[in-house]
Amino acid sequence: MRMGVIGYGNRIGGMIKQIQKADPECQVSGIVDPNKARSKVIGENQGGKDIPCFDTPDEMLQSLQLDGVLIGTRCSLHTKMALQVLPSNIPLYLEKPVATTMEDLMRLKHAHELHHSRTIVSFPLRVTTLVQLVKEIIGSGKIGSVEHVQAVNNVPYGGVYFHSWYRDENETGGLFLQKATHDFDYINDIIGQRPVSVCAMVSKQIFKGSYPAGLKCVDCAENRTCAESTAFTPERELWPHCCFAEDTGNEDSGSALMRYESGMHMSYSQNFFARRQAATRGARFLGYKGTVEFDFVTGKVQVFMHHTPRVETYQLELGEDHFGGDRTLAESFIGMMRGTSEPVATLEDGLLSALQCLKARESAITETFQTIAWG
Repeated sequence: MRMGVIGYGNRIGGMIKQIQKADPECQVSGIVDPNKARSKVIGENQGGKDIPCFDTPDEMLQSLQLDGVLIGTRCSLHTKMALQVLPSNIPLYLEKPVATTMEDLMRLKHAHELHHSRTIVSFPLRVTTLVQLVKEIIGSGKIGSVEHVQAVNNVPYGGVYFHSWYRDENETGGLFLQKATHDFDYINDIIGQRPVSVCAMVSKQIFKGSYPAGLKCVDCAENRTCAESTAFTPERELWPHCCFAEDTGNEDSGSALMRYESGMHMSYSQNFFARRQAATRGARFLGYKGTVEFDFVTGKVQVFMHHTPRVETYQLELGEDHFGGDRTLAESFIGMMRGTSEPVATLEDGLLSALQCLKARESAITETFQTIAWG
């Protein structure tokens, strides 16, 4: 299997390792990246072979016979690059978020409808054994139909969104698109309903300040006392900037109320200054007969029966790399390239989740309820 890569960063590098671990016959045959040295890195990892580096996706697609393409550029380029690949109908692995603006989202939706593209979106959480167990429990009818959802994501490594290039909101589109896109997606998948409206709010209470724009931790006089300093950590090159500077973007917490087609609603909250043991990511699904809750951090699923004195506890061993979800994504993409399976997370899933996030962001900016619709 011959793969082409557009934007070779840490995330796609990790996925390529997962793909080649699952099937060593999958090899990178070409890349599109402004850093030409990255082709040498890939080549060394594949036995010293020379990997051609192209200037544009079109050039790569015209020069090589590829079985699959992976897009791992910075977020603002996901749509632009995908639009160049979709007409080829080559199986595509597309990083999330699939778009960072409503204009890009509509362009991507139109292209997908036109070309009926075979695309898998990087949504590893929905395919983890933990989420699949919760889905199985709810599907069994044990707790009744889901009538309320409470979800939370307290991110212990939130500094990445203020120290690194992620601090640029023109790149991220805001942190609903960076984190909530995963959570909205697995919730959609579990409850099997379509969201219809959203009301949201964001705050920036911590990562703001009067330090000079462009200041780096290594140059700051307070880098030995600041709790967020990366000056003496392994992340100092990847997370170089002061997160209390004037040019630090992104909200540091956000919440959304999402109404679904049945009339039920979901509450979701994410936070980027929680640390250490305060980390949590998961949800509670409440029915009339019972409640099921889970936490990715602990790997625990619990079922609380409402009308009998019984609590069921499941302790799962979660894998690495998005709690084991990356392995399943890799296997699905391999199956797509070989023509033996369909994507476990479709472009339709990615489009809907991005629409939810963009509408949540618009709601927070305008202080209004937003209808989740394509019109």
